[in-house]
Amino acid sequence: MRQPLPRLRATFSLMFCLVLAGCASTTGPTNALGYYWQSLRGHLQIMYAAEAIDDWVARKDIAPALRERLQMAQRARAFAVTDLGLPDNASYRRYADLKRPSAVWNVVAAPPYSLTLHTWCFPVTGCIGYRGYFTEADARAEAAELAAQGLEVEVYGVPAYSTLGYMNWAGGDPLLSTFIAWPEGDFVRLLFHELAHQVVYAKNDTLFNESFATAVERIGVAQWLATQSTPAARDAYATSEARRRAFRALTRATRTRLAAIYEQKELQALEVHALNAMKIEAMNTFRADYAALRARWLEAHEGTTPRATTAQVAGYDRWVAQANNASFAAQAAYDELVPAFEALFEREGRHWPRFYDAVRQLTQQPQPERHEALRSLLPDPQHLKETAGA
Repeated sequence: MRQPLPRLRATFSLMFCLVLAGCASTTGPTNALGYYWQSLRGHLQIMYAAEAIDDWVARKDIAPALRERLQMAQRARAFAVTDLGLPDNASYRRYADLKRPSAVWNVVAAPPYSLTLHTWCFPVTGCIGYRGYFTEADARAEAAELAAQGLEVEVYGVPAYSTLGYMNWAGGDPLLSTFIAWPEGDFVRLLFHELAHQVVYAKNDTLFNESFATAVERIGVAQWLATQSTPAARDAYATSEARRRAFRALTRATRTRLAAIYEQKELQALEVHALNAMKIEAMNTFRADYAALRARWLEAHEGTTPRATTAQVAGYDRWVAQANNASFAAQAAYDELVPAFEALFEREGRHWPRFYDAVRQLTQQPQPERHEALRSLLPDPQHLKETAGA
């Protein structure tokens, strides 16, 4: 049976969350206090709901599918330590049923003619390009305030978040019901992604941090599927990953086009109405190209690639329907530097400890220098030239 958190542990958890959320508000003390409170309450509710995976597995009323997934999670957690060199600590050894679709809802924002993310600054994490809320209503209220300031905004659900290892003494980050039922490959890669944040974290550099964790997840899940999984799971992941690669290529091309348009504004070469017309054309082209891509996914295939279902493309549909500068800029943070990190992994002989050491060394450099050092690892550094503000 789960025991209540000791009062001292709860108190220190509250203090940590206050520090983490420290300078979050840009709109006055009342909003700041409200943000602190929802952060504290939301995080502690998750911590309190979590129970040891062994206790869940031992329950007689647990669904067989959940028991099997939790047991697989234990194997993946051990694999993360032994094969990927990820931290051997308290995180992801407990499970919490949140009874909601997302762990938190993130708000991102960007100007109408820029791919530069609006940032919020915190004492522990530094300045980051998103702000998380434990209820969707609170996130949408924040988004409305930002939209009123003339920014383009997006609100999206997040299945998990990392406390960067700071809460391992209190039980660590738990597995959550928000992603426990994902297909095996997707479940495992998210687990590796969140653990990667506990290995290296560069303050004030969302692009670096998320690209690093994404590189770890992609390399790590490939190793897991090759050595620990079944042919069916490998095939399912290969199919979904092929869709992700095609979608990333489409959005990357659109980001490049938008960045070129917005650069003309910086050079004062275009008036606003002409700039807006070009932006609308780029977005219309993006949506038309996605419609064509989606149609190919849904077509019957005579070969080995299974036809996608409407449920499998629903997430892409939602993303495209609400896509704006904030959407594209946020996505860039998760994949813009991934090929460079993958190249660094190869340079270090595919040796995880050496790779992590090399990444840690990069964090000692100023942000522009570390980004340039990563890009220099690619055959054509211009391939990953940072889009305006991405």
